[in-house]
Amino acid sequence: MKIQMTVQTLLKTKEFYGLLYLLLVNLYGFIITGVDKYKAKKERWRIRERTFFITGVLGGAAGVMMGMTMFRHKTQHKTFYIGIPIIYVLNTLSILCSIYFIYNS
Repeated sequence: MKIQMTVQTLLKTKEFYGLLYLLLVNLYGFIITGVDKYKAKKERWRIRERTFFITGVLGGAAGVMMGMTMFRHKTQHKTFYIGIPIIYVLNTLSILCSIYFIYNS
């Protein structure tokens, strides 16, 4: 049996929009980490720490973590190197629970 998925059928699936949301919020988290690092080097106005945590709670913790690692930014702040991974684990658990309840109900 061959599985074919056209763009129209893909756009009708709820999974597509969930994955698109996660991709965009994580991309946003990654970008704001890089922008904040750039602004820190230039001694300019910075992005609030609260913004990083809100982005993480909304599903972008993986993007913020990747940005922290790639840009070597916020890695010395205890609230970040402990808080963001905890939020990431909570994000992962909530996604797994959502998948479980959506497909097993």
